[in-house]
Amino acid sequence: MPAPFKILLAEDNPGDVRLFCEALDSRALRFELTVADDGEKAIAIVNNVSTDRVELDLIVLDVNLPRHKGDEVLRHVRAEPSLRRVPVIVLTSSAAPADQATATWLGADLYIRKPSDLEELLEIAKVIENVLKRGASIQKMAAEELR
Repeated sequence: MPAPFKILLAEDNPGDVRLFCEALDSRALRFELTVADDGEKAIAIVNNVSTDRVELDLIVLDVNLPRHKGDEVLRHVRAEPSLRRVPVIVLTSSAAPADQATATWLGADLYIRKPSDLEELLEIAKVIENVLKRGASIQKMAAEELR
C-alpha cells in the first residue's frame, strides 16, 4: 500500500478544514493532514519541514490568514530550495484579481476559489488528486535521476 500523501493546509476556518478532509475522503485518498490555523504557524511548519527534511506532497493556502497572509507563507515556501518542487494550491474565497496575480507571481501552481456547493467541492477534490498524483510521479522521476 502506498504511503499517504503529506499535506499542509493553512486555513483558519474549521468548517473549511472539515470540508477539505471530506472532499479528499470522497476520492479515497490516503493523506496525513497538518493544519495551520494562521500564517505564523504555517511559516513555522514550513521552516521545520525545510530544516528537518520532512517531505510534503502538497501545500494548500488560504489568502486571508490571521497573523501572516497566505502570500507571505507562499514567499517562504518558494524561498526554501527543499520545497520548490512541492505544489502549492491557493484555495480561497478571495475573488480579487490582485490576490490571484500575486499568488501566480509568487509561484502558486493553482489559484482556486472556494466552492459554493458540493458539486464544485468534489471537482476541486479531483483537481487536488491529480496534482498529488502528478507530483508523486515527478518526485519519483527526480529521485531515479539522482541514482
